Amino acid sequence: MAETTKNATLTIGDKTIELPVYSPTAGPDVLDIRKLYAQGDVFTYDPGFTSTAACDSTITFIDGAKGELLHRGYPIDQLAEKSHYLEVCYVLLYGELPSAAELETFESMVTNHTMLHEQMINFFRGFRRDAHPMAIMTGVVGAMSAFYHDSTDITDPHQREVATIRLIAKMPTIAAMAFKYTVGQPFVYPRNDLDYASNFLRMCFAVPAEDYVVNPILSRAMDRILTLHADHEQNASTSTVRLASSSGANPFACIAAGIACLWGPAHGGANQACLEMLKEIGSVDRIPEFIARAKDKDDPFRLMGFGHRVYKNFDPRAKVLKQSADEVLDLLGVENNPILQVAKELEKQALADPYFADKKLFPNVDFYSGIILEAMGFPTSMFTPIFALARTVGWISQWKEQISDPALKIGRPRQLYQGETLRDYVDIEKR
Repeated sequence: MAETTKNATLTIGDKTIELPVYSPTAGPDVLDIRKLYAQGDVFTYDPGFTSTAACDSTITFIDGAKGELLHRGYPIDQLAEKSHYLEVCYVLLYGELPSAAELETFESMVTNHTMLHEQMINFFRGFRRDAHPMAIMTGVVGAMSAFYHDSTDITDPHQREVATIRLIAKMPTIAAMAFKYTVGQPFVYPRNDLDYASNFLRMCFAVPAEDYVVNPILSRAMDRILTLHADHEQNASTSTVRLASSSGANPFACIAAGIACLWGPAHGGANQACLEMLKEIGSVDRIPEFIARAKDKDDPFRLMGFGHRVYKNFDPRAKVLKQSADEVLDLLGVENNPILQVAKELEKQALADPYFADKKLFPNVDFYSGIILEAMGFPTSMFTPIFALARTVGWISQWKEQISDPALKIGRPRQLYQGETLRDYVDIEKR
């Protein structure tokens, strides 16, 4: 916990309360209200917890006004351009860039834990063929606690480490198997001679009749998507993982809870919503019509994939992913895909329109990730599972940090109660 730098004085009726104020290494000061109820007999009211710091953390920092995202102090654009996903995983988990030997050891551990227990295949076959991949992932990840008993004791640092490696290693296999199951194709097992992103792409697109040779441009684009989604501070799904872990739940249950939260369209489904918008537009000649609708305050239509709730300037992840989007579209072409044609032209027209520039409604990471995944051949139902795969390391990093925090308490938010006060039960014959 940071040191107290000053105090704030709060007056409630005839009571005066002194509340400590902490200054973080970056970001606004934080008012400590832990004793507010005991001393002042009041709660704070903050729907969505948008003004509440529920923890202290050293993992990720976001400055939305500046368009800044740092992982352990390293800017996301530098990590995405110069690093790769598993190295970013190491940074998030352990706080520093690894040496060559440390990275080799970490990558080897992940690579050698990518296979699932063979009995877990039965879980996939228990779902309906038309089950959403996120439903499958939620169930299968939660079920991991029934197979890996030697990594569920959260009080044992070694077991926490084993669970960490297992989750990072097996999540691509689970996501790929969920995809294969929904399209009715045989499962493809992982291969140890491929890198993390290439292995995932091969498990998704190879078939027994013909192997899938991973193009390095596509592999790099997938690696960047994973890197850029690895962690994003105390968002809804991360907060869900932390809240679940505060009860002492095992790591697999906590990550399953995060996946369930991410499934919500207001959270992990943003790139899917972007593709659905592009399908609604349908053709390049209709773009001016929809841009005009987006400017009309009385029209409910909004350009999905433009602007961001957190970033009030620009999404720092989008700049890097735009480069990969351009490379992928150049490689695969857009001539036979009207959705991608609409995407490229919409990006061009929106960036040239002063209205969007003035309101800082620039294309965000969801816009570019959506068109990349579409171009690769993923259905929109797989967009959020890929997001969950990427975010797993962030959830685990936050989970490990919280488990090690001596100030850990089970989460117990308060409420502003506005229901009925005490009243007597009325017998049914008198109602």
